[in-house]
Amino acid sequence: MELPLTPLDFLHRARRLFPDRVGVVDGDLRLTYRDYGDRCDRLASALVRDLGVKAGDRVAWLGGNTHELLEAYYGVLLAGAVLVPLNLRLAPAELRAILADCQPAVLVRHPDCADPGHADAGHPDAGHPVESIVLGEAYEARLAAQPAGPVPLPPVDERSVAEVFYTSGSTGTPKGAMLTHRALYLHAVHSALTSGMGGDDVVVHTIPLFHVNGWGTPHYLTGLGGVHVMLPRFDPGTVLGLIEAEGVTRLFLVPAMATALLQHPGLEGFDLSSLRQVSVGGAPTPAPLLAEIEDRFGCTAICGYGMTETSPTLTRSLDKPGETPSRARRVTTGLPIVGADVRVLGPGDVEVAWDGATPGEICVRSNHVMAGYWGDPEATATVLRDGWLRTGDVATVDPAGYLTIVDRTKDLIISGGENISGVEIEKALAEHSAVLESAVVGVADDRWGEVPRAFVVLRPGTAATAAELRDHVRARLAGFKVPRDVVLVAGLPRTGTGKVAKPVLRTWDPPPVSEGAAGTPG
Repeated sequence: MELPLTPLDFLHRARRLFPDRVGVVDGDLRLTYRDYGDRCDRLASALVRDLGVKAGDRVAWLGGNTHELLEAYYGVLLAGAVLVPLNLRLAPAELRAILADCQPAVLVRHPDCADPGHADAGHPDAGHPVESIVLGEAYEARLAAQPAGPVPLPPVDERSVAEVFYTSGSTGTPKGAMLTHRALYLHAVHSALTSGMGGDDVVVHTIPLFHVNGWGTPHYLTGLGGVHVMLPRFDPGTVLGLIEAEGVTRLFLVPAMATALLQHPGLEGFDLSSLRQVSVGGAPTPAPLLAEIEDRFGCTAICGYGMTETSPTLTRSLDKPGETPSRARRVTTGLPIVGADVRVLGPGDVEVAWDGATPGEICVRSNHVMAGYWGDPEATATVLRDGWLRTGDVATVDPAGYLTIVDRTKDLIISGGENISGVEIEKALAEHSAVLESAVVGVADDRWGEVPRAFVVLRPGTAATAAELRDHVRARLAGFKVPRDVVLVAGLPRTGTGKVAKPVLRTWDPPPVSEGAAGTPG
């Protein structure tokens, strides 16, 4: 009999084969896989019996990397529902827009997170009304009151949606990538197989579980019987202490996290000998940073690449078998993982030469690719064409098949592993009465990889300061999206077709315009 592919199999395997193994560490709390599975069952029961959640309903989750969110990865699916983890760094208005889009039946949130769904009645930005459940004593009492054992549900349809992760696209409008049971299952198997993960691996969850599926770790680590070490918020000292105390074997970081760990004043005092591998992704990794990780952590460091739309991992810069290890190769974007057909295509969808110089767009065919964007067939059709997912990222391929990203066709800024839409910031600036036009690009930053910089032309006869414009954006968007600096200019450079020449802006040193002075059309 053919069985459906679902990540729920990973939980079933762990609780059956490793029931007494401590699988989850969250501060002083230690859960065996038997305990963990029981809590997942009780969450599912509470959703179905107490809250009336039905198959296909969305359950939104707002919080950091706690054991409750890890349980939701399975408990929500056991209820037949769809998990929608929310980025706790977003502003309330942004969260309300997502809630209005996916219309969840329930919102579970950490008590440190304000409820974004309850704006004033009648307010035009009130969002979608949703029952809000707060983690804490009442939540625990609700779970404790549930009967033991799983909730009876119909068989899983492997092509049904299991998770929806919202990503800020180049249009600045949040889009929910729909990841199916089948896609998540195969991504976990292929990622673990490519990386050589094992049941003795211990991983501290530095990557937010609300971010690109936690890089798949909640699935494959559970299925193998490894140990999850939870980290509600990233703190360098805490991470280093957990590596030593829990014997962490693998670390997943964005470059900003790696830099913070390396700059920690007490780094040399921690025992990091358990580390086998550090994986860095989410933004380009400078070669000196990769080398410093290896030298000071005493383990191999590799790079990786992926997208929310691909569950997410697509490449890892592992050394090829039988070849001499090479830092030059490990600092590239890498080789496709098992199960991902990743090609760099030029005009006519012809694969570019493997010469390390010819650029093309990274395109993907894989069972890991999303089913589409939630409620947005037009945006889906734009990126899924002729059997390929068009990533919008530009890369070259060297003679050995290693990809290196050299540019992005999408107007995205990657800062500390977060995707920021320049268009979204431009829209926020446009709401200021003094702004005639603006253009936002990413500029290099030692800590975050990139930060937004805004070039603004003011309307004739008006005045505004850079600080005023930054405050204006901060009132509308998350703090990490606020431009690091705002440059007032008389006009913007343009291409021959009249478009703003954004490549020029990345290195542009424009003639100064007095702070608060009126602008002139560009």
